[in-house]
Formats: sequence, structure tokens, C-alpha cells
Amino acid sequence: MDQHHNFMHQAIRLAEENIPQGGGPFGAIIVKDNDIIGTGTNQVTNHNDPTAHAEIMAIRTACTTINDFSLTGCILYSSCEPCPMCLSAIYWARISKLYFGASHKDAGKAGFRDDFLYEELNLPPHERSLEMAQIKCQEALTPFDIWRTIETKILY
Repeated sequence: MDQHHNFMHQAIRLAEENIPQGGGPFGAIIVKDNDIIGTGTNQVTNHNDPTAHAEIMAIRTACTTINDFSLTGCILYSSCEPCPMCLSAIYWARISKLYFGASHKDAGKAGFRDDFLYEELNLPPHERSLEMAQIKCQEALTPFDIWRTIETKILY
């Protein structure tokens, strides 16, 4: 069995082991230079935190492990295709490669609403089911004006 399959099997095993502990059926592993630097399982209901998805938890652990917010050069193995929130976090973390097992359509068959989110994101903001509107005011730009002047800022 190659390394990719080995790490994927480990992510799936995390998902399976998480279910009897009250978590969701998702697991993720982050690997750098063939070493696991972060793992995560879905802890939404255990932590009462809708952002505690397996991929997010693995990113948090990996960043702590290497003491950096950038996971450039890392590979994420997820038991399932990431939801839009997790996929965004994966991009923000600069993870270099992503491998997943089940698809978001498979997750939908088990009752997870990833399809709904993918569809919502394709709609213009005013057509989404979440009521949203921009409140335009000049002072909303002030934090960005201040940010641009800081010479010691760390871009991310």
C-alpha cells in the first residue's frame, strides 16, 4: 500500500472511531515530509462549535505543532470532500495538496448539507437564503487604511 492510501486509511479510521464518541463521521490528517503533524475529527456536537469540523481541527493542531499559520508543503487527507468552510480554511492555510475519500454528495446521502452550501455560494448575495446586505460607510475602510501603514505587519 502506498503512503497516500495509508494516510487516507488513517483519516477514515479516525472518522470511524469518532462516531461512538459522539462526534461526526469525519476525520482528517495533515502530513509534512511524511510525518503526521496534525489530526482532527468532527467535534461539532461534542464542543457545541459549528466550526469544529475535522479539517479545521487538524489545521489548528498542525499549526500549533509547527508554530506557524502557513502549512505550505503539507498534504491534507480527509475522509470526505471538505465543505466550503473547510475548503476555504485549507486555502487560507496554504496547504499544498488535498486528498479526500467520500464525496460531498456521499455526505449528503448521510444527511449532511454540503450540497446546499455549494449551491448557496453560487447565488448572488441578495438571492441566498441567509438575509444579507452591505451597509456602506466610509469608516468601514479605516481598519484597512491603518493596516496598510503598519510596516511590521505579517501578511497572511
